[in-house]
Amino acid sequence: MTVSDHPQTVSQTDPESESRPSKTRLKQEMHALQALGERLVELEPARIAELDLPEKLAEALLEARKITSHGARRRHLQFIGKLMRAVDPLPVQEKLDAWQHTGMRHTAWLHQLERWRDRLISDETAVTEFVQTYPHTDVRQLRTLLRNIEKEKLAGKPPHNFRALFQLLRQIIPEIPG
Repeated sequence: MTVSDHPQTVSQTDPESESRPSKTRLKQEMHALQALGERLVELEPARIAELDLPEKLAEALLEARKITSHGARRRHLQFIGKLMRAVDPLPVQEKLDAWQHTGMRHTAWLHQLERWRDRLISDETAVTEFVQTYPHTDVRQLRTLLRNIEKEKLAGKPPHNFRALFQLLRQIIPEIPG
């Protein structure tokens, strides 16, 4: 009897096993759904309502926010992962990514405002550059705020005009829409 004739070495393929995902793959998918559920728990209730999730899942997400015990929270997150199996995760993930991208864009805009404010306060030539970049600026109002900021600093007063300058910049510099 040769090795190839031995009954144990002959590979028999089960057509049913090829169509089913492996246990490892199923477990990875379940963990991914649970992780997505954990991200959903962190959302504000209004955002959860925007996702148009099944009522039982939405209630479970809101309930998870109230659980403080580590073990109970872990079990509840596993339950949420189980409920997530009935939901198509792709639209939910896309919505989360869009919200995150919008938040990052808004933060970048706020940083841009802060940089302009700091430059306008520290560099007199920045006013000219700012007015060239944003021609609809009320130059007199801008210069008045900058002078008042200096007076506040010297007098040790609260930074009211510093904040007012930021608000003025918010009105002048448009936020780039998504």
